[in-house]
Amino acid sequence: MFTRTLMACTLMALSVGAIAADSPPASKVTEVFNQPLPNVPGKSMRVVEVDYAPGAASPSHRHPKTAFIYATVIEGEISSAVNGEPARTFKAGESWSESPGDFHGVSANASKTKPARLKAVFVLDSSETQLVTPADK
Repeated sequence: MFTRTLMACTLMALSVGAIAADSPPASKVTEVFNQPLPNVPGKSMRVVEVDYAPGAASPSHRHPKTAFIYATVIEGEISSAVNGEPARTFKAGESWSESPGDFHGVSANASKTKPARLKAVFVLDSSETQLVTPADK
């Protein structure tokens, strides 16, 4: 009985490990700037860099309803889709914007072999504490 239970637990652990190994690695987000706008009371500018390992992707998400976002690819290629539009691949030096309340369905490294990085500039209410809300919430 103990051996059968041990085998079942081992198989479950291996299965969970295989599922986790199949999912794309997570991205790394680093805040590089956060400053209130002196000429626009209640608004701030925040800048983040998002580093994607090869094959990495961010889950579908929304940003705060007060956030206007301007993103630029600074390394590699990023696949992005907003508001149900078809995904588009942006190369280093190319940019896009997102309006308040937009749904970001795809944000991923377009390469399975090379890293990618983008810089995103947010203009939003200074009181906002969370820049990303997963789509399932």
